[in-house]
Amino acid sequence: MRTYLGKVGFANRIFALLLALSLGMSSFLFWSVKTHAEEEIPAYSGSASVELNENVPGFTTEEITTKSYEYYGELDKQGRCTPAMACLGKDLMPTEERQSISMVKPTGWKQNKYPGLVDSDPPYLYNRCHMIGFQLTGENANEQNLITGTRYMNVEGMLPYENGVADYVRSTGNHVMYRVTPVFEGKNLLCSGVQIEAYSVEDKGKGISFNVYCYNVQPGVIINYTNGSNKADPNYKKSVSADEFVVTGGTGGTTVDRSAPAKSNDAASSGTTYVVNKNSKKFHNPTCDSVKDMKEKNKMYYEGTRDELIQQGYDPCKRCNP
Repeated sequence: MRTYLGKVGFANRIFALLLALSLGMSSFLFWSVKTHAEEEIPAYSGSASVELNENVPGFTTEEITTKSYEYYGELDKQGRCTPAMACLGKDLMPTEERQSISMVKPTGWKQNKYPGLVDSDPPYLYNRCHMIGFQLTGENANEQNLITGTRYMNVEGMLPYENGVADYVRSTGNHVMYRVTPVFEGKNLLCSGVQIEAYSVEDKGKGISFNVYCYNVQPGVIINYTNGSNKADPNYKKSVSADEFVVTGGTGGTTVDRSAPAKSNDAASSGTTYVVNKNSKKFHNPTCDSVKDMKEKNKMYYEGTRDELIQQGYDPCKRCNP
């Protein structure tokens, strides 16, 4: 069986190979039968995600370790992604800028724009979604880690959980068991959603512990999961809340650095994502109106603190005061 093992040392690589054999059998069973998670997933009712199994992750004692590794299962016969799993540590986090992933075309990729429905610019329906996010393992164009996902699932569903894990790992230096399982119904090429499980190891789940399902939907768009085709829902009426946020940019609107905008100065001090204008040398909150007017070539996404950007010579935007 072909597996993809990421940035690990020799000893950890041996451990990961042994674990891969176990995970490979688990993946086989997952794709052979309907999963327990799939049976208990309620229909989408307006929330981007829902808790599964009373929010308790399903890692076994044998799976839990403090040895950092990353595992990406091989694609199935239809070219679909299978579960990805990692023991996340600071040593796996990216040290280089993100690279293009536009050459990867995951199953179910039927791209369309929906102005007024999708909060991005351009308003593309689909993103190339990292199952294990770039900010956690630094994976770029790894086809075994990229699925077709709506902007809504990517940003509003998966993003908050991934950010919480990233902040925890960075601030504590501890490890987090992390598993993402795409749920495909039958022979559908587009997944219905993803199950995300996480568990902080050293403190036995006190810092991070969740088991959630994120819906691969887009309000206002009717999606055919058989092949990913889509069309606007003529009966949909959009309701906009005052705290609704927008993240713009990405590679041709089809990918996103999943990081949430700062909601307060306290949140920003612990590390968040800013949008930097490389031309004006100013940085902004992702929700800033100036970001919408910024040329794509001038955008740079920076994950860190406000003080770090100032030390590097950038000035805070006077409009959004990040």
